[in-house]
Amino acid sequence: MAEEEVEKIIHHTKRIFINNFDSYASKCIAKFLSSCVVGASLVETDDPEVEEGEERLSKDEHPKVKEGTFQIVGTIANKNERRPSYVLDEYFQLKREELLERLMECDIIIYNITEDADQMDEASWAISALHAEMARFSQPKMFILISTVMTWALSKPVDADDPEIPFTEEDYRRRRAHPNFKEHINVEKLVVKMGKTKSSLLSTYVVASGVQYGMGEQVFHFFFKTSWLGDLPKVPIFGEGTNVIPTIHINDLAGVIQNVIDHKPKPHYLVAVDDSKTTIDDIVKTIAYVVGPGKTKRVPKEDAFLTRDLRQMDIDALFVNLRIEAVYLKENFNVHWVCESGLIDNIDRVVEEYKQTRSLLPIRVCIMGPPAVGKSTVAERICKHYKLHHIRLKETITETLAHLESIIRMEDGETEAEDSATSSELLETLKENMDQNGGRLDDQYVIRIMRDKLKSKLCRNQGFVLDSFPKTYEQAKDLFYADDDEPEDMRSKIPPFNKKIIPEFVFSLDTSDAFLKNRVLNLPESLVEGTSYSQEQFLRRLARFRESNVEDETVLNYFEELDIHPEHIEITSSDDQEYLVVTERIIKSVGKPKNYGPTSQELEEEERRSADRRLRREAQQRADTERRETEEAQQRAARWEEWSKCLEEVKKQEHDLLEVQSVPLRNYLMKNVMPTLTQGLIECCKTRPQDPVDFLAEYLFKSNPQVE
Repeated sequence: MAEEEVEKIIHHTKRIFINNFDSYASKCIAKFLSSCVVGASLVETDDPEVEEGEERLSKDEHPKVKEGTFQIVGTIANKNERRPSYVLDEYFQLKREELLERLMECDIIIYNITEDADQMDEASWAISALHAEMARFSQPKMFILISTVMTWALSKPVDADDPEIPFTEEDYRRRRAHPNFKEHINVEKLVVKMGKTKSSLLSTYVVASGVQYGMGEQVFHFFFKTSWLGDLPKVPIFGEGTNVIPTIHINDLAGVIQNVIDHKPKPHYLVAVDDSKTTIDDIVKTIAYVVGPGKTKRVPKEDAFLTRDLRQMDIDALFVNLRIEAVYLKENFNVHWVCESGLIDNIDRVVEEYKQTRSLLPIRVCIMGPPAVGKSTVAERICKHYKLHHIRLKETITETLAHLESIIRMEDGETEAEDSATSSELLETLKENMDQNGGRLDDQYVIRIMRDKLKSKLCRNQGFVLDSFPKTYEQAKDLFYADDDEPEDMRSKIPPFNKKIIPEFVFSLDTSDAFLKNRVLNLPESLVEGTSYSQEQFLRRLARFRESNVEDETVLNYFEELDIHPEHIEITSSDDQEYLVVTERIIKSVGKPKNYGPTSQELEEEERRSADRRLRREAQQRADTERRETEEAQQRAARWEEWSKCLEEVKKQEHDLLEVQSVPLRNYLMKNVMPTLTQGLIECCKTRPQDPVDFLAEYLFKSNPQVE
């Protein structure tokens, strides 16, 4: 298009209001429109350098383009997140009088009611309030309602004899809503009605969106997440799975909204769906194959209602069976489609968006070191922190043999005859090789098994911790060699390697031989029995490790050659605190997790375990307190009893001593005092003096034999 034509279609900057722009769909639409220039969709371009779905007018592409961008404002449901850079202003929990004033400042008002049913009431109020305030408009405004094709869910077929004939926008008056979406259709009718009174001031549009996907997912997120995590061997398909779901990529929906703003179409009701006519069965199988285990199974429809990750709106969308086409936008709009042919045909792009949007990136770690240094202890803690897969040689070989045997045993048609034959042949080869080598496998088979494990979808999705393998330089070269389809940089001096399975972080744990020997000697007998930690085997393994790591070509040298620099960590103690410090050091080097956090069930389980631990700790503390109090009381009682016994013994001893000491005095009194005293008392009784005491004293004095 000529530069003069470009200048003619460029408009002034427009202010767009979007409700709840912190939700999935509204966020994507806001971000898309913020990078658009007003009138850009009116420009036809055949520039092959413009990436599909990303065409924008900018000052770099068209030097003569004047300023004319979209400024985004809107409401948010949660105040926790920081305001995005593409949003000019945000409003939180405004009263309706304040919200109306903010709407009056905008040129375009977009209300999305596909995610939150609570927004329908606000959308109805907003269009009614704007319609009532048209006299105050300083310039024309546009109101766009983003609704859902669920308002078509129960529509009768266009042709009863041929139910596969799709609906189009022209049939919108015949649409019949799903029971849970009747309020949506009422809002749609209100918006269309309000736009017919004075469209020169307030034009209104309803865009019935297909089930949205892309950019992190919403309705289909359950299937992506289940496939990604691999917790289930088969991804569930609820019900028969034969229903056709109309879909649209969220950025394509945003492109439709951009075209509505620029083109101001005559129809007030538009349908936004891609060209696909795929069933939920096809969609889930594709997701499971590309992202997860590759296997699916049909489960009862009712199981969907027991799935916590699915909302009622999501479940309704998964069971809709509707064929509908967006004829008007195909013929009249200039939409630069991201996924025009649907999710299945563009699954690689959608999966990449899913991983990038949700920051789902694998973390690949390798932990090396001598035997008994504590590699597995650290690896288990790293796996738990990052939700990674712990890869150990012995367990991987055992798992592979068991998997091959399970494939051979399958008789329900779940595996192809060719796969079964291949598995049987490989299993026989492995067992024969183990018999020939005393239970061990040759390196070529070990490398094949370990390489297949590292290339499995679970390891490619979440990542892994490779524990004590490879053991030699040659094993490392064979394990991580580059695939034939990987591009090779001829200018690079680094040897080619497989970037999808090579560890990003390598940690080498080490310590003295004396420490290792002492640690093994102190291991419980139950842990040593039946393992390679018996004294003779351990010393042989340690010597072999030391010998292989003094050569010029070691495993650590291999990583150094690839510009992956191992981090050396010295172990100085075998207590739990030491390995906690080592784990924290590795976590600091690796960085934040790049996987899903704990699920709601896991959080509940962890809370339950924490509560149980707290209750047990409190019960133990109470028991310890009661035990101490009981012991103290018993000790006090014992001490009191012992003191009482001692006191009685002392009293008895004092009494006996006094008794012994009183014998001479009693004898003296009986011999020398009592006779005289007795006689004096008799005389006193006879005489009966006025002062008996004085009389008795005088008598005793006179009768004292010692007084002459």
